Amino acid sequence: MKKVLSLVLALMMIFCFTAVFTGCGGSDEGSSDGDGFKVGFICLHDENSTYDKNFIDAANAACENLGVEAIIKTNIPEGQECYDAAAELVDQGCGIVFADSFGHEDYMIQAATDFPEVQFCHSTGTKAHTEGIDNYHNAFASIYQGRYLAGVAAGMKLNEMIDKGDITADQAKIGYVGAFTYAEVISGYTSFYLGAKSECPSVTMDVTFTGSWYDEGLEKEGAQKLIDEGCVLISQHADSMGAPTACENAGVPNVSYNGSTIDACPNTFIVSSRIDWTPYYEYAIKAAQAGEAIDADWTGTLETGSVVLTDINEKVAAKGTADKIKEVEAGLNDGSIQVFDTSTFTVKGKAIDSYKADVDTDKDYTPDTEVIEDGAFMESKFRSAPYFDLAIDGIKRLDEKF
Repeated sequence: MKKVLSLVLALMMIFCFTAVFTGCGGSDEGSSDGDGFKVGFICLHDENSTYDKNFIDAANAACENLGVEAIIKTNIPEGQECYDAAAELVDQGCGIVFADSFGHEDYMIQAATDFPEVQFCHSTGTKAHTEGIDNYHNAFASIYQGRYLAGVAAGMKLNEMIDKGDITADQAKIGYVGAFTYAEVISGYTSFYLGAKSECPSVTMDVTFTGSWYDEGLEKEGAQKLIDEGCVLISQHADSMGAPTACENAGVPNVSYNGSTIDACPNTFIVSSRIDWTPYYEYAIKAAQAGEAIDADWTGTLETGSVVLTDINEKVAAKGTADKIKEVEAGLNDGSIQVFDTSTFTVKGKAIDSYKADVDTDKDYTPDTEVIEDGAFMESKFRSAPYFDLAIDGIKRLDEKF
């Protein structure tokens, strides 16, 4: 009997010894790949919004790549509900929380102050670099470069329409459906216009605003108004299918935002630009896992894979568009092309050689930083979120109420 017991004890010792070195039965197996780490996401709308879908897709991709758990809260307004959602995500064990809309910022700052052990990251915000809160961070990308490239495609389409006799050079008017008169929107439509102008010098642009980031009815109505007023190509900074649908119904070429609309609009979609948030999410999550510092104000670029264009719809785009975009992208990457080159535009008929922008945001939007360097407006250099707010010649705002 003693021999049997001794044999059993010996076998148990061998099993335990083996388990230590092979991980057998260990609850921490795979923890180096992210097991157990939770990441929270707060979205203004849901996947019906192209803007929020773009964030949600990136959130799922980043968390899958890193082997961590994503907890996504959708349809969270830009109010106290954002703070409440952040607090709930902390209670659920999230080590880092992201929010995706401009108006979420103050509530994310409040959450960062109340929960110092958790990292809070806010996309499109402006205050992290001045707030100085160790666990609060902003991020954006140089999407103005993507808008410029999309504008190049638009300008080539206008030239094709002129060459075919569909329009004359002085009829090369494009339209833009914007949400608000924020710098982010102004920067976007101006860079799009300048890209188009680089190919079609006679282009002009009308801009209308909806006063909402997501309102399919108003966006469709806005696009139709632009079409009725003679715009022969439409783009947008708005988050629904409203504008692309209006263009497809009217047979007007469209450059969309935050994803391809080719399936719904095969006869009018040209190309779309968007921010790919996956590189930022992966960077910030890895840093949070390792207990490392996260940049207070992070800017993604074409080179980081944060600014991307969809495939070009060759059925609608002008011949040679893909090659031209590659050429211009190379120039943007090496610095030989500057989107806001001050030699390419004027304001009230005058060239701009100096301009102070509101970079360190305050309630009165006081200009504080010189942003013209070497003949160009340096967007996203002094803060990740856009601050270009000049009203350049060639662009007409149809309303100013938002």
